[in-house]
Amino acid sequence: MSKVLGIIGGGQLGMMIAEAAKKMPNHISKIIVLDPVKNCPASQVGAEQIVADFKDKNAIIELAKKSDIITYEIESGDSDVLKLVENDTVINPSPETLKIIQDKFLQKSFLLQNHIPVAPFIQVDSISDLEQGLKKFGYPSLLKARRDAYDGRGNFKINSIKEIKNAFDYFKGEKMMLEKFIPFKMEVSVIAARNTKGQIKTFPLVENIHEDNILRETIAPARVSKKVANLAEEIAKTTMNVLKGSGIFGIEMFVTQNDQIIINEIAPRVHNSGHHTLQSSEISQFDQHLRAILGLDLGNTSIIYPTIMCNILGPKNFEGEYKPIEMTGPNLFLKMYGKKISKPLRKLGHFNLVGKSGETIEQLLITLETLKGKLNVNPV
Repeated sequence: MSKVLGIIGGGQLGMMIAEAAKKMPNHISKIIVLDPVKNCPASQVGAEQIVADFKDKNAIIELAKKSDIITYEIESGDSDVLKLVENDTVINPSPETLKIIQDKFLQKSFLLQNHIPVAPFIQVDSISDLEQGLKKFGYPSLLKARRDAYDGRGNFKINSIKEIKNAFDYFKGEKMMLEKFIPFKMEVSVIAARNTKGQIKTFPLVENIHEDNILRETIAPARVSKKVANLAEEIAKTTMNVLKGSGIFGIEMFVTQNDQIIINEIAPRVHNSGHHTLQSSEISQFDQHLRAILGLDLGNTSIIYPTIMCNILGPKNFEGEYKPIEMTGPNLFLKMYGKKISKPLRKLGHFNLVGKSGETIEQLLITLETLKGKLNVNPV
């Protein structure tokens, strides 16, 4: 019997989950999203929308009453309220899993308790805690907001003793943690799925290139040794086993200078670095997420075609309406998110460059450089 799917968040991730859900009419009959932005991307592809803040208790209760199953595309929902409505609807990943991940200090503590590698960290409640932590970890170190931080927001890299007060004041009383800076060789991630029966599958390790703390490109598969790829996959599967949440999880990692793997952060949802799966793989991360939360068997995660995903970001010096971006080319797949307004570094869309004609990653990277000049976001 088909179900009504509720999604907390109706941005581009919610939009692509909704598009995947529409291909499963035997399992999902309707999609409802909760998002504060009117005419959000998910609503533009047929999802009904409740316009409210992600943490709005009444809105979450309304969504629960209208839905057979709830999931999320952003980890900002109120996990305590979600726990209260569990009797009204199925929630995957579970509110308990969300609660662990929402707080970066709890997340890192949980991973450490389960012998999963993370960078050294401490809780920071005072400037004295921060000073003691910096004596222990040295410079640079990362001061982080424990909650509601993503895409580099909520991070302050402290490079010297002179920056301590500015860093502490930057967070204006928010809960904080300090983390030792890891001079990594590469940023990578694993998109992992666990269904309600406990079946786990991971997509192959990918390589992520960031600019201004925003993901710019994902290279699938990552240019690493088989040993490193296997180690990352093993750590991802262990993480999924101990978290016990159902759905897709984006597990961000660092490859250290001596080829060890350290987990940076976990997102309990479909992930930007998994967009390549829309064309690279037999099943996309969005289809896999739905299969996982519905308790269906998980699909084949092999990468069939080497692929590079490139984000289309709003320019730093412009905010306003912009002209539609049009790009065409052999095995180039453009996806715009329907956002009317460009803001600095806002994710407006992405494209996948796919090696369907036998191109290698190196050849695709050369082609990508020729395409970057066509990514200009211009005012209307």
